Amino acid sequence: MSLLSCENVSFSYDGRLVAKEISFSVESGDYLCIVGENGAGKSTLMKGLLQLKRPSGGILRMGDGLKADEIGYLPQQNDVQKDFPADVFEVVLSGCLSRLGWRPFYGKKEKALAQEKMEQLGIAQLNKQCYRELSGGQQQRVLLARALCAAKKLLVLDEPAAGLDPLATKELYALISKINTEMKLTVVMVSHDMQSVLHYAHKILHLNTKQVFFGTAAEYRRTPLAQRFAQGGEAGA
Repeated sequence: MSLLSCENVSFSYDGRLVAKEISFSVESGDYLCIVGENGAGKSTLMKGLLQLKRPSGGILRMGDGLKADEIGYLPQQNDVQKDFPADVFEVVLSGCLSRLGWRPFYGKKEKALAQEKMEQLGIAQLNKQCYRELSGGQQQRVLLARALCAAKKLLVLDEPAAGLDPLATKELYALISKINTEMKLTVVMVSHDMQSVLHYAHKILHLNTKQVFFGTAAEYRRTPLAQRFAQGGEAGA
């Protein structure tokens, strides 16, 4: 059974369809990238996958025992979040919140997990530094470590490299690929960086309010759609 799947799924706001006719599946170990123009329905679909929004039509299934609290999520950062006055370890540890159950405090197990994820992402030496004093690339690694504390089976990323310089962007995408291959963690990511998408993704879902492509990255490369979109053309034009 797929880790998650959509069968002709639609989403609406105030009775208006914002995403429709979406059908795809994600298997354990997949790396799926969701692409499309702004307003194409990508963020709405992400909310659906995170069980923050119910479909207005179709069926969205979670398989392999996947639960909402087993999904790690890295949203787009805003300026307020970038100025968060906490130390790095506190930010990463907050990713363990879903693991506490009824316990009011983090225990040794959660603290050890946070430390482990920081070491895996090469930021253990930053543990006492203030989050808002870090570079953009360092902040994204911290937030990625936080998401990994929550992720048991699935990591969902929304434009993780937005606002980063080219070097930090390249390093971050390489790190996400390493997480997928070495940690055996399934990745679903929204991205506008077509070069990185085509280099790393196993599968690609292209939206333009409705679904216009779902298949392997190799299949996508051969489509006129991919060539238009990579050059800045309108999706589905």
